[in-house]
Amino acid sequence: MDADGAAVIEARDLDLVFETADGPVQALKGVSLSIGRGEFVSFIGPSGCGKTTFLRVIAALEEPTGGTITVNGVSPDEARRARAYGYVFQAAGLYPWRTIAGNVKLPLEIMGYPAAEREERVRKVLELVELSGFGNKYPWQLSGGMQQRASIARALAFDADILLMDEPFGALDEIVRDHLNEQLLSLWRRTGKTIGFVTHSIPEAVYLSTKIVVMSPRPGRITDVIESPLPAERPLDIRDTPEFLEVAHRVREGLRAGHAYDE
Repeated sequence: MDADGAAVIEARDLDLVFETADGPVQALKGVSLSIGRGEFVSFIGPSGCGKTTFLRVIAALEEPTGGTITVNGVSPDEARRARAYGYVFQAAGLYPWRTIAGNVKLPLEIMGYPAAEREERVRKVLELVELSGFGNKYPWQLSGGMQQRASIARALAFDADILLMDEPFGALDEIVRDHLNEQLLSLWRRTGKTIGFVTHSIPEAVYLSTKIVVMSPRPGRITDVIESPLPAERPLDIRDTPEFLEVAHRVREGLRAGHAYDE
């Protein structure tokens, strides 16, 4: 699927400095990036490089200290109020007093979806993340990995144009992770959503993305932006092809180059 070229997320010379007890810490420095409508963009880099911080800036969860950023042509806060995106956090963040189905259903209730449609959407996404039959369970009755899959289902049920995902599959075993990667790609192709995806995994970034953003250690900067030449239809065995391995090699070299920064 090709993006239509319209910039959904536009960052220019973005800086973010956190004030701490030990002094200021620069998390982002001079980050400029344009994400087109319908793109699947992965952010990869070492721990503490600002991947999650940048995603949180897009979602109006952090306020930049310099530069500009727009989401759908407006400020991140305005986009948040317009419910322009769904967000999957690293931690499951499920409400313990609601069942799994109730947690997945929550954004649909807030959006005012009819009851019958809410139930159907919940059924479909629980099946997608292999939690069929667990809808009446409570979070404490599920393993950590199953709880995270429920949080992914909640974000997939929420029908936003933009989906922001902060290492959503990191807690899952490899087989389930592969399955959900396939299902996420299928969802992206069917819906045309714009997806921002944080990961530490080079194979995952290459498999999922139309664009891979490589970031340096703190202060977080973009060292490379790689446009993927891979087709939209990607069976898992594409990971064994020369084209896939070539992109993975470039990502790895970008990470190594980033580690060479010395300020």
